[in-house]
Amino acid sequence: METINIINSKDYVDKKVKIGVWLTNKRSSGKIAFLQLRDGTAYFQGVVVKNNVSEEVFKLAKELKQETSMYITGTIHEDKRSHFGYEIEVEDIEVVGESENYPITPKEHGTDFLMDHRHLWLRSKRQFAVMKIRNEVIRATYEFFNQEGFTKLDAPILTGSAPEGTTELFHTEYFDKDAYLSQSGQLYEEAGAMAYGKVFSFGPTFRAEKSKTRRHLIEFWMIEPEMAFMHQEESLELQERYIAYLVQNVLDHCDYELQILERDRDVLKRYTELPYPRISYDEAIDLLKESGQFPDIKWGEDFGSPEETYLAEHFSKPVFVMNYPKAIKPFYMKPHPTRDDIVICADLLAPEGYGEIIGGSERATDPAYLEEQIVKAGLNKGDYEWYIDLRRYGSVPHSGFGLGLERCVTWITGEDHIREAIPFPRLLNRIYP
Repeated sequence: METINIINSKDYVDKKVKIGVWLTNKRSSGKIAFLQLRDGTAYFQGVVVKNNVSEEVFKLAKELKQETSMYITGTIHEDKRSHFGYEIEVEDIEVVGESENYPITPKEHGTDFLMDHRHLWLRSKRQFAVMKIRNEVIRATYEFFNQEGFTKLDAPILTGSAPEGTTELFHTEYFDKDAYLSQSGQLYEEAGAMAYGKVFSFGPTFRAEKSKTRRHLIEFWMIEPEMAFMHQEESLELQERYIAYLVQNVLDHCDYELQILERDRDVLKRYTELPYPRISYDEAIDLLKESGQFPDIKWGEDFGSPEETYLAEHFSKPVFVMNYPKAIKPFYMKPHPTRDDIVICADLLAPEGYGEIIGGSERATDPAYLEEQIVKAGLNKGDYEWYIDLRRYGSVPHSGFGLGLERCVTWITGEDHIREAIPFPRLLNRIYP
């Protein structure tokens, strides 16, 4: 008799197996007990029939408490009524760990209560599905960039300078110097691109931004590719292929999880259709004004959640908004060749109200221009000498972008709040558990 995982049930139909599980819920109907079981790979039902087991096993089945861990032995059967498609007819139960007064019961709980018990909430079915899809997005990310010939280059988490200014950074002391928790690995990836051509980082980033919106986390994970000898249009083509690849892999490998979340596969399939629309910032301003919903929007203003939502919904698929005003973008972006007031950049806005999931640009290559922009941004030029060196010694056209993992996962899963797209969210007023 083999010990298996629930997810492999399809390979053991009508066979007797053993599985290590936890009890998520139960109900009984006379001479049958129905056990809702999970093992970390999937959820299914265990059926205990009184006439087919010993009196002790049936009594135990009816007395089991929520989240008790156990080994069950039984025969796998097809169950076409369930999403999973299989169940187990239980013959024996061996309790491993008792569970008394489990705090997250099948009733409704408030968000604060669930967040206080995040270490247990992760066991729930929806959280399971979101984390499995997150895992698939991570797996597919590595696969995509490996196939595209990228080298993974790890950027430091402690830095002495900031890519986008220090106002939203966590400060710390680095012996006798100032240091910050990284808000981006981009500058270091640019150094990598000059060494290896195409690189990407994938790691935690931190923003000391006092925001409570459903789109923001204090600590989150970023994927940041940088590509030498690449202009903006080539970068946009790479970005849209990457997003379509992520969505397609979730469709291909996470059908069970999408069913749990009741996520519409046809809607996701639409997001794999390329190319994505491209509009300029100027055109975006015109669209917003023409809608009648944003009468006060002015050229030069950044877009907030309502504006981003309208623009993406207008196209019913992700849309690139290109070439924003220079005044609202970071110092490292390349100036537009025909206009002094804009830079060569693009944000990818996701539909369904999820907003920006990618920000990217072509990078400035002229060292004198870069020095001027660093000073204008109020930054210490000495902190960026190494960065300017990249333009002094064999500078080439290069582009890059950053994707926020949790925003992308929130969008793909259709969840309402970004806090559910990371195992242990760090929010403005939350650092527990």
